Amino acid sequence: MKLVVDANIPAAEACFGAFGTLTRMAGREISAADVADADALIVRSITQVDRALLAGSQVGFVGTCTIGTDHVDQAFLAEQGIGFASAPGCNAEAVVDYVLSSLLTLAEREGWSLAERTVGIVGVGNVGSRLLARLTGLGLTVLACDPPRAEREGAEGFLALDEFIARCDVLCLHTPLVTSGPHATRHLLDAQRVDELASGCVLLNAGRGDCVDGLALRSRLSGKGDITAVLDVWEQEPAIDPSLRDLAALATPHIAGYSLDGKLRGSWMIHQALARHLGASSSLAFSDLRPPPALASLRLEQALPVDEALRLCARAVYDTRRDHDSLQREVLRLGMARGFDRCRADYPLRREFATLDVQLAGDATSLYAPLNAAGFQVSRLP
Repeated sequence: MKLVVDANIPAAEACFGAFGTLTRMAGREISAADVADADALIVRSITQVDRALLAGSQVGFVGTCTIGTDHVDQAFLAEQGIGFASAPGCNAEAVVDYVLSSLLTLAEREGWSLAERTVGIVGVGNVGSRLLARLTGLGLTVLACDPPRAEREGAEGFLALDEFIARCDVLCLHTPLVTSGPHATRHLLDAQRVDELASGCVLLNAGRGDCVDGLALRSRLSGKGDITAVLDVWEQEPAIDPSLRDLAALATPHIAGYSLDGKLRGSWMIHQALARHLGASSSLAFSDLRPPPALASLRLEQALPVDEALRLCARAVYDTRRDHDSLQREVLRLGMARGFDRCRADYPLRREFATLDVQLAGDATSLYAPLNAAGFQVSRLP
């Protein structure tokens, strides 16, 4: 059995080697010729999996080790009888870490406190629901918008986007890209909604780039200049708008979910799916893939202001500024598209907040609740 596997998928040999021979390739370079004689294709989010890629091939299974599936033509796969699996939720915790790291950085730069913010979350799925739980645990006022869920479950707990868009100090987008139908999300934040964002608002997009009208956002940022943008996803990746990137307070190359833990979880979930597709048994456990973190614990002896303690612990694990700086550096060196992709291909090791045990002694034990709500392991020392 031949498997073509994106070179950026970690633990590929451990997860897929037992099924056959692996051919590792850069995701954007996988072509129809490469998969013509393959039995399975394992990708991440940058390979367009459609008729043009797979027509005439012998591929019988496609797996994407990611939450998103808009790069996969599932209707075509079903038409051809090709098995398909994604990895919903695999990197959701990492994306929430990204959001918290970004907001804590902006709060430090701009002199506001996280607890003072009203946050609107658009898309309350795997990522949005976890973000809502963490922010609520931290005492923030959180508003939720998810029309498909409201339609299925009832409107209680959900608001329409236009009801709260001007009320939010922070607006976080975590929607999939849906191009048609009653709940289409392409340009969900169109020119009118971008214009209606409250002055001082932080717009954070870690969902899909096409959910925001980039030209309208660029116009608001360069014109009034009274809102702040944190952008991890973009229209026309990897050849993103350089002017919009320059106007964003934090600009990163679609890496919000790029923790090692999230990637390994995605690999393991697709391993399980492929085993089921083949009718094979598997004894591989997720714990078999996860290495111990380089920094396993951090000890606080004295109480700190809550935001300061959160920043200290967050940056011990992950600091969004590193990825912002990396994109700036690689674009200067290689140009926009190549620099964007190089950041992703050479992404440094990153773990999730949950891998850090924060040990509290003395009056630092007062920080237990917020640090626990933020997603760290927390223990009180005697």
